[in-house]
Amino acid sequence: MIIREKENWFKMLFVWKGSVLPVILPRMAVLLLLSVVVVFFKGRLFEYKVPLNPAAFTLLGVALAIFLGFRNNASYERFWEGRKLWGALLIDTRSLTRQALTMSGLRPDAPQVLHFVRLLIAFSYALKHQLRKTNPAQDFQRLLPPALVQALEQARFKPILLLKEMGQWVQAGKEAGQIDSITQATFDHNLNQLSYIVGGCERIASTPIPYTYNVLLHRTVYLYCFLLPFGLVDSIGWMTPLIVVFVGYTFMALDSIVNEIEEPFGTEPNDLALNAICQTIEASLLEMAGQEVPPVLAPKNRFILD
Repeated sequence: MIIREKENWFKMLFVWKGSVLPVILPRMAVLLLLSVVVVFFKGRLFEYKVPLNPAAFTLLGVALAIFLGFRNNASYERFWEGRKLWGALLIDTRSLTRQALTMSGLRPDAPQVLHFVRLLIAFSYALKHQLRKTNPAQDFQRLLPPALVQALEQARFKPILLLKEMGQWVQAGKEAGQIDSITQATFDHNLNQLSYIVGGCERIASTPIPYTYNVLLHRTVYLYCFLLPFGLVDSIGWMTPLIVVFVGYTFMALDSIVNEIEEPFGTEPNDLALNAICQTIEASLLEMAGQEVPPVLAPKNRFILD
């Protein structure tokens, strides 16, 4: 994810990284070339004058803008729900760490407590890797015992197995008389919250916006943009390429943005910063446990690419 410092209005006009301009630039070049050709031939296509005028495009443009607005709201709702789920993950892992440190009947620096804290950290990384379909082995090897790493190797739903491991940790404390029934219920509530977070993220990742909806919007945007020069050439003449490219940029850019944020757990520039969130969770939990905190990656320039 790209996070930029606040900039003045003039610099914002020339922002490149973090914008969708690099993606749509080839399409805009084709649109510009088409507009120049239409102006050169005065809106004729093989000696046939295309009978279009600005009035039709005004009506279509308003309808298309409304349609794009609904599509943007649907995509941003998925993005924002994903961000809320990962924010809740940070809160719940801190709560569970506090409970393990202060309510488990063990010393805060006891190996069993530190093991539970590392299970929580590993859970966060496991969820990130499951959503991004990447290999969590490197993170597991530095956080978990070798036997558990091996047990997780072939598992499909690794976060759920780590939840099971944490539940067994709580049950072992109950059987040893270190955790009473009320404290066990408190632990169980927060573990259920982690399960809810996993389910919510899986729901977003496995239920995309219907494909036909995307196809309809995509076709409509590009058909509108490539017909627009024929509707404007008679009224604005040589200014047609400039106006067409500007209008095309607006519609094409919004179409690209909504496609990008529709899948919030990916690795594109405007997706959620899952690496940074996992590192925050790790640093926060280790600090609570009185352990050495590894250096968390910090932005060295004006943007963060996660």
